[in-house]
Amino acid sequence: MLKILANDGIHPVGKQMLEKAGYQVDTDHIPQAELTQKLNEYDVVVVRSATKIRKELIDQCPNIKVICRAGVGMDNIDVEYARSIGRHVVNTPAASSRSVAELVFAHFLSLSRSLFLANREMPSKGHSDFKTLKKSYSRGIEMKGKTLGVIGLGRIGCETIKIGVGMEMKIIGHDPFVEGRTLTLNLLGKEVKVEIKSATLDELLKTADYISLHVPFLGDALISSSEFNKMKKNAIIVNAARGGVIDEAALKTALEEGTIFAAGLDVFNNEPTPDETLLNHDRISLSPHIGASTLDAQENIWVELAKQIVTILG
Repeated sequence: MLKILANDGIHPVGKQMLEKAGYQVDTDHIPQAELTQKLNEYDVVVVRSATKIRKELIDQCPNIKVICRAGVGMDNIDVEYARSIGRHVVNTPAASSRSVAELVFAHFLSLSRSLFLANREMPSKGHSDFKTLKKSYSRGIEMKGKTLGVIGLGRIGCETIKIGVGMEMKIIGHDPFVEGRTLTLNLLGKEVKVEIKSATLDELLKTADYISLHVPFLGDALISSSEFNKMKKNAIIVNAARGGVIDEAALKTALEEGTIFAAGLDVFNNEPTPDETLLNHDRISLSPHIGASTLDAQENIWVELAKQIVTILG
């Protein structure tokens, strides 16, 4: 019987599908330091972001046929090396796209209406100082008619655009690898095609009221001081992609100097111990790297993975 190790957990639906296909599925977490001794007992390993599958581990576990990432980014796997020696490496790029896009808009809306601050103050001041709070938080802005800039026109970026279209926003996109995208939206039961052209990064930064990042971290920050200086003073930027895509020191300076209005962060440079000054900043909406962590997305991820494993191994 083929054996699968789901080292960072598994959704019950995925486990049921794999067991129904005839596989043994183990869910007991093996610490990273012990994987070299135990991983070779398995045919498939499935990880999220906690477990790392590097070249040294791959070399010591020749029985592993399939390496799976239950999610999108595969930074924790030496993908090219694994594939170069004949191992299958798969992930689930489509399963959580909508969840991440909706979290981006949760941050946009929270920042537009200062909900993240109101939620901090209402428990302590709502009973005694309601009118003052009402006055403080009555200066929000609507998103309708504003310009949404999406950097990275992959699956998640496109889902973000779809929500923006539904909110009647103007759209500008940027992606150095594509000229544009044609998106299909289902609006009130009718399919609507939307054409998105890829503009330059400078054009997007100068034009957008709201900016969402959907790019990998490639070693250097994409958004730093020079990029912030090109943005509108009312700009709101959200990073639900990868820590490091935004230069955090430059972000703090831009917020403190009023170069931009606010930011939303779901990812950080030093996870799981982010910079405390970011966590306490009154112009930053925060979440603990939960972009793909909805119940719907987790089920979708494991359904997609189970199908891929069965397709590869039979």
